[in-house]
Amino acid sequence: MEFHWWFLAFGFLVGGLGTLIGVGGGFIMMPVFLLLYPQASPETITSISLAVIFFNALSGSWAYAKMKRIDYKSGLMFAAATIPGAILGALTSNYIPRRIFNVIFGVLMIVVAVHLFFHRTVGTKEDVKKGKHISTRTLVEKNGAVHTYSFNIRVGIILSIFVGYLSSMLGIGGGIIHVPAMIRLLNFPVHIATATSHFILVIMSLTGTIVHIATGSFSHGGIFQTILLAVGVLIGAQVGALLSQHVRGIWIIRGLAIALASVGVRILFMAR
Repeated sequence: MEFHWWFLAFGFLVGGLGTLIGVGGGFIMMPVFLLLYPQASPETITSISLAVIFFNALSGSWAYAKMKRIDYKSGLMFAAATIPGAILGALTSNYIPRRIFNVIFGVLMIVVAVHLFFHRTVGTKEDVKKGKHISTRTLVEKNGAVHTYSFNIRVGIILSIFVGYLSSMLGIGGGIIHVPAMIRLLNFPVHIATATSHFILVIMSLTGTIVHIATGSFSHGGIFQTILLAVGVLIGAQVGALLSQHVRGIWIIRGLAIALASVGVRILFMAR
């Protein structure tokens, strides 16, 4: 892979948009990498993407922590569940042919986008439920907003294992799956879901990156691109977190759906 200074600006865009909607930005990076480097192996591309996602999530989580939007207890539990999947996913990417990789990636993007489009209820109703495996959280943001919500712990853990595997295998971070699922299935408020998802991404992407380093994925190139992208996302993530305070939750979800649909269609055309 060639060395391009414009990766700094690209990293800024990835960091800003990714943090705004609570994802690592892999769904932006991966299509660009797949388009610009058609001969690059999946493990090389995913290793770069996961490493950049780590820096993006780290910077974004720092900003969200200051806003007191992160559900740390749930985040640590879900992050721990993603680790086995992240390790297996990073190892799996070495054995997937590029054409099949593109098809899997494209289909996944479109499926998630369709789900978001046809389920427009954003899940802002914060019900308190009771029952087996149900956990209730109360979180107070820095601005005084109070959130009380309940979710099924078992569902959250199973979901996180799946997200860890798929995201690490495809180099997309997992936020594009985790955020909608936390909102729809686990009843998280939108802004809490995006912030907590970013926190989970720090641990998950770091795990996947370590595995890629251990398996020698970076030996095929991409270190300089990773550094430039990392610098860009560190700055962009701070901007994205600030913008999140002024963007309604419904627009975050709709923006995510539009982005996913566009990416999925483009990748499928590339796989033809």
